[in-house]
Amino acid sequence: MKDTLLEVRDLCVTAGEKVILDGADLTVCPGEIHVLMGTNGAGKSTLASAIMGDPRYTIARGVIELDGEDITHTSADVRARKGVFLSFQTPQEIPGVTLENFLRTAQGAVTGQPKKVLAFRRELAEKMALLGMDSAYAERYLNVGFSGGEKKKAEILQLLMLNPRLALLDETDSGLDVDAVKTVSAGIRAWHNESNALIIITHNAKILEGLDVDRVHILNDRHIVRTGGAELIRTITEQGFEAVKEAE
Repeated sequence: MKDTLLEVRDLCVTAGEKVILDGADLTVCPGEIHVLMGTNGAGKSTLASAIMGDPRYTIARGVIELDGEDITHTSADVRARKGVFLSFQTPQEIPGVTLENFLRTAQGAVTGQPKKVLAFRRELAEKMALLGMDSAYAERYLNVGFSGGEKKKAEILQLLMLNPRLALLDETDSGLDVDAVKTVSAGIRAWHNESNALIIITHNAKILEGLDVDRVHILNDRHIVRTGGAELIRTITEQGFEAVKEAE
C-alpha cells in the first residue's frame, strides 16, 4: 500500500461569514494524479487555496496533513518549503523582478541551498527549451507583457524549477490554444514521477490527454459529491455535470 502524501479530512473553509467549502475529504498518494472538476463556484479553487495556506481563507473545521504532519494552520511559505506548489488561474505581473531572478530566489528559499549562477542558468535554459519558451523571457519582468499562453508556461516553468512534492494546478489550461495546452501537458509529464503527486483543476479534458489520471473528484455546492476513476472525465465531457448528479 502506498504511503499517503496528502490527507484532507472534513475540511470546512470560510471567507468572512461565508462557508465556501464544507466537509471535504481527500487522500492523495505519491505518484498519483487527481482531477477536480465541477461547475463554477463549486469550491475547487478554494480547496486548492486552502491546501496551499492562502490567508484569505479560514479553516473553520477539519485537518490537512502532509506526509502525516498536521499543516492545517501553517503559513503558505512553510508549506512551500515542505514541497507544496500552487499555480494561479491568473498569474500576477511583478514589475522590476525578472523571471530569472524570481525563480532563483524562489528555488533558494524552498531548498535553503542557493544554486550557483551558471548551474542555475543551465537548468533554466533546459526547462525553457522543453516548454518552447524564448530564452529572452528570462530577462523580462515576471509576466509583464507576457501573453496569456506565456504566463501559463511561466507557471509550469516554476513547477519544473521548484520540483515540489505536491503540485496544485488551478485551471492552468484556461485560455490556451491547442498547441499551448499540449506544451503545458508535456511539461507536467516531465515533472511528474512516482515520488510526487498532482491535483489539477480543469474544465477541459485536453490537458489530461497523456496523463495517467488516478482519481476524479466532482465538486458541487461546497462538497465533493462523487469520486471515481478517469471514466468520469468522459462522462462529463460528453454529457455534462447533470449526468453525474443523476448517477449519484
